[in-house]
Amino acid sequence: MERFPKRDARYLPRAIGVCLVSSFILTVLSGCGDNGLAERAKSSAWAEAHPTEGVSGTFSIVAVDPNTGVCGAAVASKYPAVGKVVPYVRAGVGAFCTQHWHNPPWGERALDLLARGDLPEQVLAELLRDDPQRDKRQLAIIDRSGRAANRNPGNADPSGIWWGAASGRYYACQGNTLVGSEVIFAMARAYEQTQGSLADRLMAALVAGDKAGGDHRGRLAAGMRIAKKGVGGYWLELYVDKSDDAVTELAKKYAALEHGAKGASGKRR
Repeated sequence: MERFPKRDARYLPRAIGVCLVSSFILTVLSGCGDNGLAERAKSSAWAEAHPTEGVSGTFSIVAVDPNTGVCGAAVASKYPAVGKVVPYVRAGVGAFCTQHWHNPPWGERALDLLARGDLPEQVLAELLRDDPQRDKRQLAIIDRSGRAANRNPGNADPSGIWWGAASGRYYACQGNTLVGSEVIFAMARAYEQTQGSLADRLMAALVAGDKAGGDHRGRLAAGMRIAKKGVGGYWLELYVDKSDDAVTELAKKYAALEHGAKGASGKRR
């Protein structure tokens, strides 16, 4: 027995179409069903595969002076205004850099964890524990005693070419998207061999890394942040947010600066 008389057969496509559209609308509105789950899965996968804050191909250095409590960090990159999104410092606490797939909200959080007494390794573990993008992060942290820890990305972007880190007495250097390992080692040598204040040595390290080739994509931005006990916020902050030769421009600004953060050898005569 036929469900529909032959004369009503022309209405079948329309009836089926209405049912399918109604079903689709209900599925979208309710967020249920295989299609809804698939779309949410795609959305989640996309979010996990793309950085929310951008990608900072970067070379940086964090350092402290345990005798004075001065803490500092310096950074350079093809990423615009990099000095305002990668380095974080706090007097008497330490310094922290979040780069590659950087995450600025981690800056103050990392310093809070250091301030409560967590070791640098513990801070990194806490930040990365539930992070779905952990293999895209490059992190550096140093506490007021000079204990440092680095974390390189396990799955850097193809543009990375070379990434790595090196640490020494009261400092740590790290970078990604670099022309090669010499960038990091040049920074380390410059920091160790330069006479002067912590700020002088940070500036020397940044210049050395830049001269060694730095970010293989080019030079756009650079910055430095220094913190000192008894001074609220940053004692010294210096930025070049957009330039054809950012580190050189930052070094010129630093050389012309009259500031207590500069050592005797770094002050103008």
